Amino acid sequence: MKKILKILFLVFCFLLFCIFLFYRKNTEYKVLRIISPTEIIVDFNNNQKPDIGEKICIKNLSTFTSNLSVSQDSKARNLRISMSDAISIGYLSDEFVRNILQDKKVNIHIKNQHSVDCNYADIFIDNQNYADLLKNSGFAICNNRICNQELFNKKLEQARKLHLVILNKNSGKYHKLDCKYGLNTENYTILPMKIVTQNFKKCKYCFKTGTPYKKKNKQNKIDKTTFPEIYNENNITFLVSDYTNHLRPDNSCEHVFCKTLIEIINNTQKTLDIALYGWNTSPKILEALTSAQNRNVDIRIVYDKNPNPNYYPNIDEFIKLFKNTCSDEILEEKSLTSMLMHNKFIISDNKLVLTGSMNFTNTDLSGFNANNVLIINSEQIAKYYKKEFEQMYKGKFHLLKKKFSEKNSFSIDDTNFRIYFSPQDKTIESAIIPLIDNAEKYIYIPIFVITHKNMCKSLIEAQKRGVDVRIILDATSIRARNSTHNYLRNNGIKLKTENYAGKMHSKSIIIDDKYVVTGSMNFSNSGENKNDENTIIIENPKLAEFYKGYFEFLWNKIPEYYLNHSVSAESKYSIGSCHDGIDNDYDEKIDSQDEGCR
Repeated sequence: MKKILKILFLVFCFLLFCIFLFYRKNTEYKVLRIISPTEIIVDFNNNQKPDIGEKICIKNLSTFTSNLSVSQDSKARNLRISMSDAISIGYLSDEFVRNILQDKKVNIHIKNQHSVDCNYADIFIDNQNYADLLKNSGFAICNNRICNQELFNKKLEQARKLHLVILNKNSGKYHKLDCKYGLNTENYTILPMKIVTQNFKKCKYCFKTGTPYKKKNKQNKIDKTTFPEIYNENNITFLVSDYTNHLRPDNSCEHVFCKTLIEIINNTQKTLDIALYGWNTSPKILEALTSAQNRNVDIRIVYDKNPNPNYYPNIDEFIKLFKNTCSDEILEEKSLTSMLMHNKFIISDNKLVLTGSMNFTNTDLSGFNANNVLIINSEQIAKYYKKEFEQMYKGKFHLLKKKFSEKNSFSIDDTNFRIYFSPQDKTIESAIIPLIDNAEKYIYIPIFVITHKNMCKSLIEAQKRGVDVRIILDATSIRARNSTHNYLRNNGIKLKTENYAGKMHSKSIIIDDKYVVTGSMNFSNSGENKNDENTIIIENPKLAEFYKGYFEFLWNKIPEYYLNHSVSAESKYSIGSCHDGIDNDYDEKIDSQDEGCR
């Protein structure tokens, strides 16, 4: 009997071991690509190629990298090191992570928190936590400070001795690490100088005097930077588009806006309610929506039916593909139909809301236009948006809608939200102007249109009492019949007209490192009193600081000249507008056909 029990025990242990091996095998994933030491792509679906949702980020740690597409100017400034040093030590940190993780099998422990672009997770290699290895390497930055300053200094000294250069693979020339020609190279590699001197030519500009090439002025330096397009905090994700670096629209769906929208559609299980103003052909979005409909997701769409003019003629063909749709066309009520259903929001499974200024068009989804997108995980807020959607879906648009009686304020974690719908809530008079009147430090406004007279008066009064008021206005808006740009400038408001190909399409305000106002509403009489719009006031200091940084980034890229002058939206002075294939100024002439581009 004892012999049998021993045999059974050994069999049981063997089975446990087999289960362990099976479990381990099926929870190990191959590292496909290393973007930076804290951004790793792993092959979750075992198809040997990077896909959406496969990026792993190490939370609360950062490093420098030699990946020139990763923005690290502000990090270098905060730690008071040069960009050359940042790239140099980034070269060693990249080498460190490659030696540990590249093409290796790792275990992933996903954390609860994640962003649209990243899964926050712990990575384990040979039973060691990769984050711990990184902290002890001398390369890691913890809470904006070097984790191990003494070891970091040793690594930096080691990196400087390599005398690294940027090799342009196309031209066969090598550049110093602070050379503008090297930093603008797309097909490049970072190598020690001793490796390249025998077979490649040196850049005559940055090696001319034997000292590093120095940019002529601060503006040129700023023009080479990019801005991070994702802010994530608990149940909030806020996305922006750095349209200064997306100078031509496309349908590739590579921008975070498009990827995010597809991810939300693909993750929807039961219901998807869409309030849609603009649509043009976007194959991957259409594919995702069609797939959702085929798996029995209940898709409902309310949309604008405005023929005067119809900027989005493809919307009629798009709408035919779905069963449950309702336009804002009101028969025998032309005055109501001429108003806009201008919302751009989605409610997914009655628990997630996407809103903001982005239309479902290739110019917005590709990041070509400057927009912002807000994603909130909240059943309460989804329910509030759902009530507004139901009004429109039942044919109650514009002045036919009713004002809600229940409260419009919500709190999620440490963030407060107030939600307003036009035209019933009179958003500018009841909510935005009081914020302006109570501002103490600054009011920054990236906006497509601002023509509301009382709002303009409040901004001027704020400026007079010492508030720093700045506005970035889209170039096409200066031609609007009721444009207020000269009125504001003449009364002391700092207003720049933007000079990039894409539209400054945001409808937003940042106030006092405290409030962010965003949504679909332009700051106009129609936006407040006629159109269907949604606006959210967000009280969140961290988000306000992020969005202020975005505004300042754009402000610094636009020359001071445009504080007092305005640029034509399609001309050689509007960067990229003569090569983007778009009729930027709506005169039915594109690029070289337009007089401004000749």
